[in-house]
Amino acid sequence: MSAIATLIFLRTLPSLLPPELLTLLTHLFHRLLHTSAADAVSIVVDDGDTNGLTNPLFNTIETYLSSKSATSSKVMKVTQNPTSRTLTYSMSPNQDLLDHFHGFQVKWTSKSHLVITQNGTSTEHRSIVLSFNEKHRQAIHTMYLPKVLHDAEELEFKNREKRLFSNGRDHYWTSVPFSHPSTFETLALDSKLKEAIKSDLTRFVEGRDYYRRVGRTWKRGYLLYGMPGTGKTSLISAMANFLDFDVYDLELTAVADNTQLRTLLLSTGSKCVIVVEDVDCTVDVMNRSRGLKRTHDEMVSVNLSGILNFLDGLWSTCEGERLMVFTTNHVERLDPALLRPGRMDMHVHMSYCGAEAFRTLMKNYLGVGDHALLAEVEGLLQSAKMTPAEVADVMMGCGDDAELGMRNVVEKMKRRRFEMAADVVKVTENVA
Repeated sequence: MSAIATLIFLRTLPSLLPPELLTLLTHLFHRLLHTSAADAVSIVVDDGDTNGLTNPLFNTIETYLSSKSATSSKVMKVTQNPTSRTLTYSMSPNQDLLDHFHGFQVKWTSKSHLVITQNGTSTEHRSIVLSFNEKHRQAIHTMYLPKVLHDAEELEFKNREKRLFSNGRDHYWTSVPFSHPSTFETLALDSKLKEAIKSDLTRFVEGRDYYRRVGRTWKRGYLLYGMPGTGKTSLISAMANFLDFDVYDLELTAVADNTQLRTLLLSTGSKCVIVVEDVDCTVDVMNRSRGLKRTHDEMVSVNLSGILNFLDGLWSTCEGERLMVFTTNHVERLDPALLRPGRMDMHVHMSYCGAEAFRTLMKNYLGVGDHALLAEVEGLLQSAKMTPAEVADVMMGCGDDAELGMRNVVEKMKRRRFEMAADVVKVTENVA
């Protein structure tokens, strides 16, 4: 039916109905309107007060509504942060947005008008109005609004720019944007080990109530150990990207003493990864049971006691979740006191390039998922003993030429195996 026909029908409808039925329908219609208006409740959130102070709640609600505007608003504004590729949507002035929660509907309205100040200038006054039915008042205050605040907090966290912090001789943290591209998808590591780490990280970040219930600090320690080139730094970056955490790269050689170490750690934020790379080289944590100790020239100011306080002392009761990751090329040098559960909860051994890791590197660097030489490569991997970094270095020299890349890898592995066999012969001759 056309719009004109519909209008004609509505105008002639009263003449078609009996007067008694028309009176009843009119009465019901007015009663419905009156009941709806009487049961409507509104909450107004202004962008600030008359003294010019901003209202943080206004920005929080705007963040929540930005996640809804892209799919629910008829008219919306879109912006992009210069440091992020993420688009941010928001409601245009005097627009409505409907939201649904536990089977009922609420309405958000964005309002804007000009206010004339005492000196005659005009300023924009903005507000957001939440409208709902009176019967949902308790659910709004006890469940819906807390959910809005929680979701907004999560969005603000995910949309922020991740930072990489480092400490220097001035004893303060400085930061730059953290944009390392490593992810678990691109990480050259055994798939079962990757899934185990991801599952452990997920349990940790979802464990706020559990840690609180058992009376434990919300922190978790990881020890990554293995020879250079096995991907320890890439794994740390993948963990930070997986959780959207900031990274604090703690350089212990720049820390004067244990007191300064404590001060630095107290100034870290929550939701972060605190990293100490090559811990056996930068702090006195030698294995006392093996009789290992540093020479006078190797002595450092931060000692094992300071590190243990770092891991489970009073400073670690700071609010918020934190990961602590130590790396070493020589795990046997570390004191067992540093390695026990509660300090280093998960030990991850990083080793030579295996078959699954090679397939990941082949896809990352050469852009292929299979190749005629793959079976030969997998047959050489165990005896060639090449690290993922060494394999990646060969592939990078070939650009996108998968054929050349695979040939060069095979040649490198055969040459490595020959060199290793020659070294064994020399050692045997020297012993004889």
